[in-house]
Amino acid sequence: MEQVNGDTLAAARKVIAVHINYPSRAAQRGRTPAQPSYFLKPSSSLSLTGNAVERPAGCELLGYEGEIALVIGKAARRVGIDDAWSHVAAVTASNDLGVYDLRWADKGSNLRSKGGDGFTPVGPALIPADAVDPAGLRIRTWHNGQLVQDDTTEDLLFPFARLVADLSQLLTLEEGDIILTGTPAGASVARPGDVLEVEVSAGGLTTGRLVTRVEEGTTPFADFGAGPKVDDLQREEAWGSREAAGLPAVEETEAAAAVAPSLSPELKAKLESVATATLSSQLRKRGLNNVSIDGLQSTRPDRRVVGLARTLRYVPNREDLFKTHGGGFNAQKQAIDSVNEGEILVMEARGEKGTGTVGDILALRAQVRGAAAIITDGGVRDFTAVAGLDMPTYFANPHPAVLGRRHIPWDTDITIACGGATVQPGDIIVADSDGILVIPPAIAQELVEDCITQEQEETFIFEMVKQGNSVDGLYPMNAEWQARYLEWEEMEGRQPS
Repeated sequence: MEQVNGDTLAAARKVIAVHINYPSRAAQRGRTPAQPSYFLKPSSSLSLTGNAVERPAGCELLGYEGEIALVIGKAARRVGIDDAWSHVAAVTASNDLGVYDLRWADKGSNLRSKGGDGFTPVGPALIPADAVDPAGLRIRTWHNGQLVQDDTTEDLLFPFARLVADLSQLLTLEEGDIILTGTPAGASVARPGDVLEVEVSAGGLTTGRLVTRVEEGTTPFADFGAGPKVDDLQREEAWGSREAAGLPAVEETEAAAAVAPSLSPELKAKLESVATATLSSQLRKRGLNNVSIDGLQSTRPDRRVVGLARTLRYVPNREDLFKTHGGGFNAQKQAIDSVNEGEILVMEARGEKGTGTVGDILALRAQVRGAAAIITDGGVRDFTAVAGLDMPTYFANPHPAVLGRRHIPWDTDITIACGGATVQPGDIIVADSDGILVIPPAIAQELVEDCITQEQEETFIFEMVKQGNSVDGLYPMNAEWQARYLEWEEMEGRQPS
């Protein structure tokens, strides 16, 4: 078989990578995309087997991802799925390397984190595309001789032909271009001195092992550009788990409470069945008077939502801090991208109406993630688009300005203040056109049972008033009316004579 050489690398005008494509990786990441998404890597990141890759000085997290690379054999522009595979000349092994330390500075582009010299080794051999079934390939990765990734292309989220056809809708795939097709679960972190190997095989054909050695960089980053910065979230994502990263297990903290199973389907249904006014009345009876988020309007006043709170806090903008906390995968994007089915993202914006706190793309992402609603006591950008979503957003006012005018997204899953109310992760939120209530989960079951009883009593009172009875002694009910109510209740709702 033909070997990958310098001419192969020189022919690649574009290197395009897919974010998530293997079900095992999607399960590990906790998200399954509905459509493929991509990023570009510079052709200068390409290298051959046996070469070394440098972990940049000051960086901690050099991630490796064994992948199958497609080499385009003839130009593809607006091709169909049925014809797409004929435009692929060969497949080979690749390693999609990157430093998580620079993700914060990329704003989603992956240019700094994955575009470094040598960050895309490919080879060593090319398997002709017409000699293999694209759904019958095997990808394996070894880290210091230990097998860490082993998967097949049988059940990809997006088969290879779909990727080629999809990309060709918008851009011309040229001869020599390379497409990295995603990595399975098992990707992790390599250190200086480590050896990484990737192999692609199909039947009796194999690329051989693509070998890359990791070296420590010695030239520090200059102060006129973004430097390395990591936190425990990046460590967890780079290593694949908190345990693999050497981080302590998440304890019973506010963050854990945000995903605690404190809202059963039965409890949720009961909370949906009672009026916000009734809940407010019962909360007041328990001495809870400051549990309403006030002063907001809704994009969907016809909708009623019940869900567990996730929280996000903005702090006032300070230009030096916005440079370090406002860009990249910041707290706002982390909150949006981690909200789960049925949860409600509540934002503390200090009642500041002079800028947006969420716009159409992030609101759509929250909806795709299954969020029940977004609540912010600040502004909303792209109001018409946000209002057009099925998911309700509760907000102070529309405003076209971006975060950097007044806010820095600072932290998530902590106790916050929103619309005059304190909200903790895991609190139960009930919101409709009458208002927004924050319910401590510890009292929710007892609270809703009393609400159901209260509404049954009020149904009786309503019927009695409708019949012409005075509210004196009836609302609230005295002993005589209580006795008549019990009789009415026993008769399954029939009015007393």
